[in-house]
Amino acid sequence: MNIEKYLPEDGFTGTLIARAWLPASSSNAIAGPAPVWLSQSGVYDLSKIAPTCSALLEKGISKADLEDKALPYMGSVEALFNNSLDKPSDKTCLHLLSPFDLQAIKACGVTFVGSMLERVIEEKAGGDPQAAQAIRHKITHTIGTSVDNLVPGSAEAEELKQVLLKENMWSQYLEVGIGPYAEVFTKAQPLSSVGFGADIGIHPISSWNNPEPEVVLAVNSRGKIVGAALGNDVNLRDIEGRSALLLGKAKDNNASCAIGPIIRLFDDTFTLTQLKSAQVKLNVSGAQDHYQLDATNDMTQISRNVEDLVSQTISDCHQYPDGLALFTGTLFTPTQDRDEKDKGFTHKPGDIVSISTQKLGSLVNTVHFSNEIPPWEFGMSALMNNLAQRNLI
Repeated sequence: MNIEKYLPEDGFTGTLIARAWLPASSSNAIAGPAPVWLSQSGVYDLSKIAPTCSALLEKGISKADLEDKALPYMGSVEALFNNSLDKPSDKTCLHLLSPFDLQAIKACGVTFVGSMLERVIEEKAGGDPQAAQAIRHKITHTIGTSVDNLVPGSAEAEELKQVLLKENMWSQYLEVGIGPYAEVFTKAQPLSSVGFGADIGIHPISSWNNPEPEVVLAVNSRGKIVGAALGNDVNLRDIEGRSALLLGKAKDNNASCAIGPIIRLFDDTFTLTQLKSAQVKLNVSGAQDHYQLDATNDMTQISRNVEDLVSQTISDCHQYPDGLALFTGTLFTPTQDRDEKDKGFTHKPGDIVSISTQKLGSLVNTVHFSNEIPPWEFGMSALMNNLAQRNLI
């Protein structure tokens, strides 16, 4: 396989941490998940350094640290990715999992102007994609580009709020888009996110949904951003559009959160400054209708600083002792029609979603209904039992 298209453009230059299922073998008597290091020479088991990715990120390791250690070799990087695409649920072979395990999986919404306007449209349309087209025109005409350079929580933002209130155009989404407080919600439970190659789920009750290509921050228990990954914050637009109180139904379903393929740790080859200028590319390829959709999520257009998003999530008022994964939001909200005019985009089973950026590689998943994907069964108790059987805790 062409492994280069799934790895960062600079290959193994950086510190590439993943989480993989390690099959039973002569050197590994009991199968189970483990943090691994991806290098030019292969995949190496890091479970003796730290039994979980959460614990590993707390240690503050570097590529130099790993190169100095005699680590168990688990196989080639090519086999790891190939198995993840061909046999993502086969526990007899080495394959990728989501790189986050014990961490809380949180997400920020309405952090981009374009996304913010689409959330307002969803709300005003009550989840009806055809009504959304007329409302989109009205809101764009009313707001225009006046929020492009607006600092959330500023005096100018408050002034705009008063104008929109008079026009009866204010929305709860505008409150978190330009108000002082960011929207932060729980996207998925620890251990429930899926990784590269896995199926991603849409709830069968939804008829208007889409992928959300995002940068996911790896944050340790002290609130330090130590690296990043790619994520797909799968969203049901019709469900959330009916009521913001249905956010849990719209966001948290079986396999509706994909992260991967790696966590790239910050070092001299990859910095937070570079991450802030990332161009996150999306491609949706339809298996049923050969549909193609391409888009870009430009991190330079985010309206809130990512450090601010982290500080609003983890602070003296809210702790995460195992760290967290934080989705930073997306600029991408597809409006082009897929089938009927004015009905916009929605997923079809079999869609292949690829999310990529230069420094983080490519996250690839296939869309199916959440109730047709194997249920999530390997939770916290299963992990603790497995680690104990492997003498890792």
